[in-house]
Amino acid sequence: MEGLMLARVLRDLRGHLPLRTLGWVFPDETTAALLLELPGEGRTNLVLSYRPPQPVVFLSRERLRGDPRSPFQRFLANRVRGDLLAAEQLKLDRVIALHFSGESGFVDQPPTRLLFEVTGRNANLLVLDAGEGFGGRIVMAAREITNSRNRFRTIRTGGPYTPPPPYDKLDPRTLSPEQARDLAALPIGRWRERLDGLGPLLSAELARRADLSPDQPPGDRWPQALKAAQSVAQDPTVSEGVMEGGAREAARAEKAANLRRALREPLEKRVTLLRNQLADVTRAEAGLTDAAQDREEADLLMAYAHTVPPGAASVLLSAFDGSGERPVALEPNLSAVQNAEKRYARARRREEVYLRLAEREAPLRAELAEAQARVQDLDLAPLDRLSALAAQVQSEKPEKSPYGTRFTSPSGLEVLVGRNNKENATLTHRVGRSMDFWFHAQGYPGSHVLVRSGPRDLDLPDLLFAARLAAANSKARGSSNVPVDYTRIKHVWKPRGAPAGQVHYTDQKTVFVDGTLPD
Repeated sequence: MEGLMLARVLRDLRGHLPLRTLGWVFPDETTAALLLELPGEGRTNLVLSYRPPQPVVFLSRERLRGDPRSPFQRFLANRVRGDLLAAEQLKLDRVIALHFSGESGFVDQPPTRLLFEVTGRNANLLVLDAGEGFGGRIVMAAREITNSRNRFRTIRTGGPYTPPPPYDKLDPRTLSPEQARDLAALPIGRWRERLDGLGPLLSAELARRADLSPDQPPGDRWPQALKAAQSVAQDPTVSEGVMEGGAREAARAEKAANLRRALREPLEKRVTLLRNQLADVTRAEAGLTDAAQDREEADLLMAYAHTVPPGAASVLLSAFDGSGERPVALEPNLSAVQNAEKRYARARRREEVYLRLAEREAPLRAELAEAQARVQDLDLAPLDRLSALAAQVQSEKPEKSPYGTRFTSPSGLEVLVGRNNKENATLTHRVGRSMDFWFHAQGYPGSHVLVRSGPRDLDLPDLLFAARLAAANSKARGSSNVPVDYTRIKHVWKPRGAPAGQVHYTDQKTVFVDGTLPD
């Protein structure tokens, strides 16, 4: 049910408020009907059907019956009572709130609000404390939404209710000629992106009333489109032909939205990862200044070692360029030469880190630009393109096993790559046999790679394939000339008391490969 349709129902209802209520009936387990007494018109039902994915609200004079069929419906019948004082909608969004006065009696019932999210698969009916607007404490919910079902928004009895996030759209009921002229270049079928309260059905009806195809911009015919939009806002009913086509369009739109969501999440994670890796490059570049200072102080210590008193915590040494004395902090338990050697080692590490990361900067920036472009393309891609992208992503995913990610080497051998420390330990100490080959990037945290070779030796293509997997699944990802050690499983062991995934090994050989995934 779309926002303008909801507004029409509430508009018909508001003209009679406040209204005396005569109780609840429940035709089925996801439908609640409130019997209202309309002055001079008799009785009618306000029907709230909250079954996903097509919840609806409507007024019906049909005689409905039914006892509560769930704890929520029993709570609704007993606690949401009294006159219906107000009915409001969150802009033209698919969220409405009904305000009840409460009731005095043997057991007094306080004022409450009944909030209905008429939002497709996320449809929900909530009882909230009395109050203004759409926030407040949830007294009871028809559907509890936990973190395991939706990590962005939870709905739990006793918790706070958070309305849907705000958005900025034009109200079609007050659409001005200037605003319609600004939309003239946008296809009429996409006006719902800018107009509040329109979904696929009313969007198709808008195109029909404007006598335009959905992919056709109004252009100079914008006054005709404006008149159609005002007509839809006043009378949001849908013709039978549009209903059939709109239903198909709604299904396609929902499928497209699900595909966009599924494709966007891993892409956005990739963008975040690449940005963090580029930030590492920036930090490493800043470390060159510290490395230069370490080298300068180390040179001074080596030149003036004979003047540095033993056990000193600091010393003043004359700069080589004659600019004065430089304070140099020392570790008192080390000699001047040892302090200098420690600074040289620290400077070398910083310079090596920068050189290693600088090699990755250009490919990282190119990969980031590509990932950002793919994220932007998702918003405009049609359903056919989204389906093709989803199929492509699925085909690019390596086959998974219960113990790590599974690959197949050029000669057909099974290759397993651990995805975390627990899987690394499982592959190395439980899955691997004594003569299988084991790979790991030398000097970098990363995945254990197991080649199920048995006693046979590895051909060179298989060896390079597994080595590149080890390099690409380590902190050296993207670098060139990454050293990768390999040996038989029987030469790998876990030290006593070491955490999962930490091992020692012997009889290894080393091969140098690029830290990118093999073809």
